[in-house]
Amino acid sequence: MSERLRGVVDRLGVLPDDRVLEVGCGQGVAATMVCELLTTGTLTAIDRSVKMVEAATRRNAAHVASGKAEFLIASLEDANLGDRRFDLVFAVRVGLFHRDPGRAHALVRPWLAPGARVLSFFDVPV
Repeated sequence: MSERLRGVVDRLGVLPDDRVLEVGCGQGVAATMVCELLTTGTLTAIDRSVKMVEAATRRNAAHVASGKAEFLIASLEDANLGDRRFDLVFAVRVGLFHRDPGRAHALVRPWLAPGARVLSFFDVPV
């Protein structure tokens, strides 16, 4: 597992019953770590890449089968998550959160539960 992503997940402060949205899930490595911290909570993860969502779904097949996780093909701008509400939204290396955080936060605002946390992480790839 990635030490960088382990550090990110540690900083999220995931609670066992959190409803979590990950924007830009990539291959699902952080999603796995988040799911391991959830008991009654759930993870919804989106990525605009079909290949990444397929990889994340395979990596997290047990969490998907149990209903703890779902992976959707969608960009943040086009995501339709209906009336879902999330306690925690996070993104790692998602350009929109880095380039235009105000717009990124405005796009997730409709899905935020009262007291929700929105965290983004962007670093220079090593």
